[in-house]
Amino acid sequence: MLGLDNISMLLGKLLAEKNQEITEFRSLNRFEFKVFSQWGEDGMIQYLIRHIEIPNKVFVEFGVEDYTESCTRFLLMNDNWSGLVMDSSKSNVDFIKSEDIYWRYDLQAVCTFVTRDNINQLIGRNIKEKEIGLLVIDIDGNDYWIWETINGINPRIVVCEYNGIFGCDHFITVPYEERFNRTRKHYSNLYSGASLPALCLLAEKKGYVFLGCNSNGNNAFFVRKDVCPLPPVSYKEGFVMPKFRESRDRKNQLTYLSGSERIKAISDMEVFDLKSNKKVLIRDISG
Repeated sequence: MLGLDNISMLLGKLLAEKNQEITEFRSLNRFEFKVFSQWGEDGMIQYLIRHIEIPNKVFVEFGVEDYTESCTRFLLMNDNWSGLVMDSSKSNVDFIKSEDIYWRYDLQAVCTFVTRDNINQLIGRNIKEKEIGLLVIDIDGNDYWIWETINGINPRIVVCEYNGIFGCDHFITVPYEERFNRTRKHYSNLYSGASLPALCLLAEKKGYVFLGCNSNGNNAFFVRKDVCPLPPVSYKEGFVMPKFRESRDRKNQLTYLSGSERIKAISDMEVFDLKSNKKVLIRDISG
């Protein structure tokens, strides 16, 4: 009898093949489906790897927790890619190493807290190829600063988490702090990461085009200009406001804030404005 994972894998494979029959590219998130990803990233990645030539089928993903839910696990198991995953929790990494996937596939799992000072060394120590297929950044904090720092690999596809409650009018990110923890910085868990325009600005500097966001409004997709066969979109066109309601109170209980109430909750916090090159209060730019 097929287990649940096997059934999900089979359905994912069938959906990936079915998506290839769609000839008109209107938006990347129309190809969404979930096998192991948090939302629909599995389908979006499958669509991209079938339209982009990728000589080295290698990925790097950090912020994976115990790797049961991630953007690269389906790639590992369905397409037999190799990769490096990192997480700051030893118990999470020990769990990954205890799973069958750790001997069945070419996977390296490293326990570390990723910073600007160590990221290139960590990647270089575990990844031989400079030209890789996919980089996934999801650390709920210094995402912008870490991507800006990475120079030891040249991924063809980058998936980076953005903070949709920052909106799509400002080029802002949380200021860099080596041991940034979003819960310690603000009890609401809403203060983290960078706006989509900030990531698109960085992507342009690094030679990437923006192709869109997942429909749940937390991950942005970029492809290197020299290998991208798909039409880019502007951050205004591709922006998706998140609907998920993960806000907390001071006792760490869910408060289910939505809409503009989320940005109001962190209005007294500072962000770094990449256009003015200075720190500003969220309330001074959010209205």
